[in-house]
Amino acid sequence: MTDLPLAPDDGWNALYLAGEWTDGGDRNAMSVENPYTREEIGTVPAGTEDDVDRAYEAAAAAQESWAQQPPQARAGVIEAAIQFVGDNREEIADLLAVESGSTRVKCEAEIQTARGMMQQAASYPFRMSGQQMDSITPGKENVAERRPVGVVGVISPWNFPLHLSMRAVAPALAAGNGVVLKPASSTPITGGLLLARIFEAAGVPEGLLSVVPGRGSEIGDAISDHETPRVLAFTGSTEIGQRVAANAAQNCALPALELGGNNVHVVTDGADVERAVDGGVFGSFLHQGQACISINRHLVHESVYDDYVGMLTDRASNLPTGDPRDDDTIIGPIIDESQRDQILEYVETSVDEGATLETGGEADGLVVEPTVLSDADNDMAAAANEHFGPVAPVIPYSSDEEAIELANDTIHGLSGSVHSEDLEQARTIADGIDTGMIHINDQPINDEPHVPFGGMKQSGMGRYNGEAILEELTTTKVVSVQRERREYPF
Repeated sequence: MTDLPLAPDDGWNALYLAGEWTDGGDRNAMSVENPYTREEIGTVPAGTEDDVDRAYEAAAAAQESWAQQPPQARAGVIEAAIQFVGDNREEIADLLAVESGSTRVKCEAEIQTARGMMQQAASYPFRMSGQQMDSITPGKENVAERRPVGVVGVISPWNFPLHLSMRAVAPALAAGNGVVLKPASSTPITGGLLLARIFEAAGVPEGLLSVVPGRGSEIGDAISDHETPRVLAFTGSTEIGQRVAANAAQNCALPALELGGNNVHVVTDGADVERAVDGGVFGSFLHQGQACISINRHLVHESVYDDYVGMLTDRASNLPTGDPRDDDTIIGPIIDESQRDQILEYVETSVDEGATLETGGEADGLVVEPTVLSDADNDMAAAANEHFGPVAPVIPYSSDEEAIELANDTIHGLSGSVHSEDLEQARTIADGIDTGMIHINDQPINDEPHVPFGGMKQSGMGRYNGEAILEELTTTKVVSVQRERREYPF
């Protein structure tokens, strides 16, 4: 493999376009800042619509011969990429810390999950099997073949940039497709250019993968309404996802969307409260709550409500905050000022609406204190909106039926969790909640590479991971052979 630089200051001022590192030239530059120090760690060129055209053209040109490669060749590139990530784990973790504000525990989890996605993808070239089917016509045989769709466009977010880019890019390449990736403008390195270096080192054919950083307002539509891609994989807000889906549909491309969430953590009267608090702390405060599958609302039965609020408040108030590069830090910075201000506004508004601030509610720079709000209800700002921060509104309820009703009172349906020592009670509540994923006696942040991942309602379309993403990134072609002469009616 090529020995490629990976440090934050190792000259990321280029696009990876049609198999070549292309200098910024006269393109506008995007500043990449450390969200903890607010220092600039580098600049990255802002791609243009012409760059998007060139990237898609190169991917389409390279894809046909790539799809014809034997499965061991395609799997070999993915396996080499896995090895590269493993060999450079510390450097990648440092990049995630300084660009996305990821703490050590979050970096480790993200890299592990990304590698898991890649390991699953490495098996896909050997799973591109067809199916032979009998025919209703004498002397005919039918074969349904699984084939790559062609070219896949990927638009990825800033919160888990490596993981959420890799879960689309690696499977798409493994299945025989070309890829054009637009990372979030806040994390163009770990969500985009890093993947270019990983797959370049792994030997991906020239032109098959391009990474075009840029602002969504400038090239987002160019990526999603382009006539070349057959699948558009998008992770982000519901509002932008709906626009991506509409753009893709104009070209009959398939939108694969993972959108917003408003996930509940239901703590029943039959719960082990300490165990439920353990899950509640992790599910609310991992990566400062900046995850679509983090806990947005804690629904707690009135009989255990005071105990739960007391324990949750104590745990939250003692979480270490600060520089994400320090090994002890659990709560690092929010990605930028706009997100921070929105979080604090939700908290302040909720208090004005009657919630009690048990702990937190302030910020030091971009580090928002872990915050617990008691006496909350579903209509308060921090509960009704996807707050995307280290905020835990705790809402009381009186019956299992009310818990289900409260849980479903949202446009979203991505993930969730239910705690009870009575598994029948837990399963009944879980079955009643309209969500794509629900976890009993755990918390909502679960993403296993072989398990389908996705939401209901306005939390998305389609599924990632395992066989599910392979279905999204391939198409079925039926070939029939008439082996005997057929008699026609005229």
